[in-house]
Amino acid sequence: MSDLRVVEQPAVAAVAAEAWNALVGDDHPFLRHEFLHALEASGSVCAESGWTPRHLTLWCGDALVGLLPHYHKQHSFGEYVFDWAWADAWERAGGRYYPKGLSAIPFTPAPGPRLVLADGVDPLAARCLLAEAWEATTLSSWHLLFAEEGEVAGWREARPELIARGGVQFQWRDRGYGDFDGFLAALTAKRRKAIRRERRRVAEQGLTLHRLEGEEIGEADLAHFYRCYRITYLERGQQGYLNEAFFLRLRRDLPEALVLVQARLDGRPVAAALCLQGRHTLYGRYWGSEIEADGLHFEACYYQGLEHCLARGLSCFDPGTQGEHKLTRGFAPRRLISLHHIADPRLRDGVARFCAEEDARVTAYIAAAERALPFRAAE
Repeated sequence: MSDLRVVEQPAVAAVAAEAWNALVGDDHPFLRHEFLHALEASGSVCAESGWTPRHLTLWCGDALVGLLPHYHKQHSFGEYVFDWAWADAWERAGGRYYPKGLSAIPFTPAPGPRLVLADGVDPLAARCLLAEAWEATTLSSWHLLFAEEGEVAGWREARPELIARGGVQFQWRDRGYGDFDGFLAALTAKRRKAIRRERRRVAEQGLTLHRLEGEEIGEADLAHFYRCYRITYLERGQQGYLNEAFFLRLRRDLPEALVLVQARLDGRPVAAALCLQGRHTLYGRYWGSEIEADGLHFEACYYQGLEHCLARGLSCFDPGTQGEHKLTRGFAPRRLISLHHIADPRLRDGVARFCAEEDARVTAYIAAAERALPFRAAE
């Protein structure tokens, strides 16, 4: 397609949902029009919150043939690939780091597609055209976060000067376990007994766990979840990034992607974990509890998710960022790569050195984590 053109969109609502979702599909719920629109329409993502939508779309005539979520950021909150030190160093040197350009899903450190293209669009030509769009701005930098491996490779082909930064997450993948007992059978005896003890302890405290999907999630269920979600942040003296209007819109517009794990005591809900699911992957995202209960977080946020994947034929469970405690429960390390365009060569050189040094530590960490996985030798 030789007549491709880039159009910057001030909101996802500026593009018809049908055209947007026709490109995205249903594998990755966070890139769907409904999810991004819920963020913007609820006010969770807007200029006032430091996230100004500037989505980059590709058109051939009147047809939408490509899209890349894009924001102008006034800070680095809600990204989970931390560049605060870069910003501080540059501003101490007299530069201006913000606003910067960011292609990511706000508040969502879940690997997935970022640039999606229609069939017949040359990926290299599309990336070069998009790069020209953000290179022509006065932004200090552009950052691509939590993209999939193939997309990272494609961007590095289009712009070899992009700086790569390594990171780690822990994910579970189904190896043909069949059910939860089959998964436990693949673990060492020590870990198998520890997990069974954790789950037994939750039951001994009188707690029961319930999984609700889609239309099964009622208004009262969502209201209780949101109360728990706020408690988690208030305990740390913070406010959550997301407001109740965002979650209400998700329930209304994207119910098929929602899975709510609810913990009950004497029949009353006391804790909740809200997950999203695509065609192949369960994404653990939001959690909160009204009570202190031994092992409840592990049960609601990990073991219930594993059982759901095995029951629904989902091959991957992405429980979120951080945490070696996931490693001992069968979540293996996955290397992630973010890409960074730094406009000023002085800052670019410093960031490149930092990322190269950091990469050696990330590589060593992944190797150590893989050795610590709790699977039997045959696995």
